[in-house]
Amino acid sequence: MATPKRKTSHARTAQRKAQWLGALSAPAAVSCPHCGEAAVSYRACPSCGYYRGRAVVAIKDKTKV
Repeated sequence: MATPKRKTSHARTAQRKAQWLGALSAPAAVSCPHCGEAAVSYRACPSCGYYRGRAVVAIKDKTKV
């Protein structure tokens, strides 16, 4: 296997990592069709616990606290 002839400089390393980190983005947030709150796509809603029209997570009432 070939080995590099020269050390990769800090500037070149930083440029490569800056391009990669700049391409990253946060997961998209959509509104929950059941309660209307913002939720991450393809995950159960954190406020009501519904996913694709079914209750999949039991959520405790925050009003009784």
